[in-house]
Amino acid sequence: MGQIPEELHTLDPAQQNAVTRPAEHVLVLAGAGSGKTRVLTHRVAWLIACEGVDPEAILAVTFTNKAAREMRDRLSLLLAPAAVNSRWGVWLGTFHAVAHRLLRQHAAEAGLIPSFQILDSQDQLALIKRLLRRYNIDEGEVAPRELMAFINSHKDKGERVDRFEPIGARQAQLAELWRAYEAQCAQEGVVDFSELLLRVLELLETNPDLRLRYRSRFAHLLVDEFQDTNPLQYRLLKQLALDPESGESGAWLFCVGDDDQSIYSFRGALPAVLAYFQREFRATLVRLERNYRSAGNILAAANSIIAHNRDRIGKALWTERGEGEPIRVFMADDEMGEARFVASSISALIEEGIPAKEIAILYRTNALSRAFEHQLLALGIPYRVYGGLRFFERAEVKHALAYLRLLLFPEDEGALLRVINVPARGIGSKTIEALLKAREPGESWESVAMRLGGRGGVAVRQFAEQIRTMRAETASLPLPDAIAWVIEKSGLAASYAQGEEEGGQKEREERLENLEALVAAGHDFVAEMAREGISLAGHEMISLFLQHAALESGEHQGIEEHRAVRLMTVHAAKGLEFDTVFLVGLEEGLFPHENALESAFRTVTPDAIEEERRLMYVGVTRAKRQLFLTWAASRRLHGGVRYHAPSRFIQEIPEELLRWLSPRPTQRGKEFSRGAPMAAAEGAIASSPLYLWRPGMRVRHSKFGEGVIVRVAGAGAQTEATVRFAPPVGEKRLLVALAKMTPLSDG
Repeated sequence: MGQIPEELHTLDPAQQNAVTRPAEHVLVLAGAGSGKTRVLTHRVAWLIACEGVDPEAILAVTFTNKAAREMRDRLSLLLAPAAVNSRWGVWLGTFHAVAHRLLRQHAAEAGLIPSFQILDSQDQLALIKRLLRRYNIDEGEVAPRELMAFINSHKDKGERVDRFEPIGARQAQLAELWRAYEAQCAQEGVVDFSELLLRVLELLETNPDLRLRYRSRFAHLLVDEFQDTNPLQYRLLKQLALDPESGESGAWLFCVGDDDQSIYSFRGALPAVLAYFQREFRATLVRLERNYRSAGNILAAANSIIAHNRDRIGKALWTERGEGEPIRVFMADDEMGEARFVASSISALIEEGIPAKEIAILYRTNALSRAFEHQLLALGIPYRVYGGLRFFERAEVKHALAYLRLLLFPEDEGALLRVINVPARGIGSKTIEALLKAREPGESWESVAMRLGGRGGVAVRQFAEQIRTMRAETASLPLPDAIAWVIEKSGLAASYAQGEEEGGQKEREERLENLEALVAAGHDFVAEMAREGISLAGHEMISLFLQHAALESGEHQGIEEHRAVRLMTVHAAKGLEFDTVFLVGLEEGLFPHENALESAFRTVTPDAIEEERRLMYVGVTRAKRQLFLTWAASRRLHGGVRYHAPSRFIQEIPEELLRWLSPRPTQRGKEFSRGAPMAAAEGAIASSPLYLWRPGMRVRHSKFGEGVIVRVAGAGAQTEATVRFAPPVGEKRLLVALAKMTPLSDG
C-alpha cells in the first residue's frame, strides 16, 4: 500500500467514496457537472499509488480521442511518467483504439493479414461507392450512405451477414450487397470501425485460452460515458470482466455514466445499460450528485424535468453555489421575433462584460440556426456554428441555391457542376467532361446538350429541358413560392424524403428541415425588402436573394473562436458548459421533436419522448449562471405557418423558478393554449418591475454604478436603453429586461 495522494483530499465525500472502493464491480452514477473525469483519473491513481496495482493491469476505455487525451494529461500530473507511458503503462484509449491494439497482436487468430488497414468513415463510403459501380447499381437505387448505415448498425449489434434473416426484398438486396462488401474488405485487407470491435469480440468468444489470458492480464477495467455503450461494446466488456455467477477470473468493472444523459439511441446506445450492468454484475452503486457547474435554480429545473421519466436509477443534483438567477422565459410572435430577442439579449450581455465565447444558443435541429445567424450578423456579433455548417453553407441548401443560380445565369459553370447529377439522374463524369469539352466560347451548355450522343447525352438534354421549364415557371412567382417550386421540381425534396440521397434517416430529416427553412428564409427576405420599400417578384427578387445568401455565407463567423458566440444542437453541446445558455425553439413538434410525438399517423414508444426529455436535461445543465428558454407562437414550417403549443418541458419546471420576459400564454387545464400574438400585450413584462425608462433618468447599475439614460429604443421585453456611466465605463447599451438597473430619479 502506498501513501494516500495529497490530491485525494480535494475530492468531496461522494467522489472519495467512488475513488477508494475496494476490488468490486462499481457503477458510478455521475450527474452533469459532478466531476466524473476527476473521479476516473483519481481512481486510476488510487489503484496504482495506494493499492499497488501494476499500471499494465489497468484498462481505461473512453468514447472519444479527446476524452482519452484529457485523461492521460490529468494522469500525468498525478503519477510517474512510466505509469502513463502508452506502451508499458495504463492501457488507455477509445473502444476502437483498444480493439486495434489487440488485433495487431492477434491478427492471424482473428483471420486478418498482419498488415491489415483501417477504413475510416470516408474510406468506407468510398469502398461502398466502388462496389455499387462494380455491380452497376445506380446511387439513386441504393444510396451509399444508406448501405453503410445498414451494415454498421447490424454489426454494432454483433450480427453477421451469414446469420442475418432479411425481411422483404429491400433488406434482401442490402444483405447481398453487405455480403459482397465483406468479401471486398477481405480481398483488400481492410476493416471498418465496427469490424474492429466485432473481430475482437469473436476472437475472445471463440478462443478460451486467449480470453483467459486477457482476463488474467487486466485486473481493473474503467469505462467512461458508460450510458453511450452499444450492445457490441457491452458484450466486449463482459468478455474481459470477472463473472459474478461463475466466479471466472477477470477484471473488476468501474463504469461511470449517467442514464439521464443517454441521448444517442439512434447510434445504438442503450439507455438502460446502467441498470442492466448493476443487476447483472451486482455492482455497488455510488451517486455523484453535487454539481460544480450550475446555479441552484438551473439544477432545480433540470431535476424537475427529468423526474418525469420512468425507470431511472434516480438522483438529484445539488450545489453549494446558491440559487442564482431565475430562469428567463420569452415567447415571441414568430421565429424572427424570437431571433431578434435572443440577439439583442446577447448584445446586452456582451455589453455587460460577459465574453461572447461564454454564450451559447442551443437548438434541437440545425434548421433553426438560420434566423439566429441572420440577427447576430445584423448586430455585428461574431458567432461560430459548432459541430456543423452555417445555414447557407449546408449541402442541401447550396444545391437549392445552385438551381436558382442556374435559372438566372445559365453560364454559371459552378452551379451546373454542382447539380447536374443531384439528385442522381444518370449523368456520369465522362458525360460531364464531354459536355464541357464540346462547349465553344460563349456557347451555353444547354445548346451543347442538344449535340451530345449516347445515353448520357439523353440525360443531359432532359436536364436542360427541366431547367428551361423551371426558368419559365418561376419568372413571375413570389420568391418563397419560386424556392419551394424549385426544391420540388428539381427532385431534391423527393430524393431526401425517399432516402435516395446519402445519409441515414436522421440526416435525411435534417436536410428536409433545412430545405423548408430556406423557403422560410425567402418569406423573411421578402418582408425585409418590403420594409425598405422594395416589392419585386420572379427572377429580380431571386437575384437579390442570391446576393443576400452569398453575403450571409461569407466570412462572418468569429474568426477567433474564443471571441464568438456558439450556435449548436443540444447533441453537439454534450460535455460543454457556458455562462449563459439560450435554449430556443421550445415548441411541441420541435422540442420534443415531432418524431417523438403520437399522432393519427404515427405511433411511438414512450422511450421516444423520454429520450427527448433527456436531451432537454442535457441542454439545461449546460448553463452555469443564466438560462433563457424561448419559443415562437408561430413558425414557418412545411410550407406554411404553424402554431405550436409551448414545449411540455417548460411546463415541467416549477413556476417559482421562472421569470417571464413576455406575457404568459394562457393555460387550459394542464396545457398552454397555442398562444395569441403578443402584440396586444407588448410592453408588459411579467414578474419584473415596470418603469417608464426615458432619456435624462438617473439610474444605478449593479456593476457599472450610477449613470444617465441618453437614449431609449424598442418596446416591452426588447426595450433597450443607452446609459452614460462615469469613466472609464462610458456609454453602454443595455436591455432593460435583463439589466440589473434601478431608477434614482427622473433627472
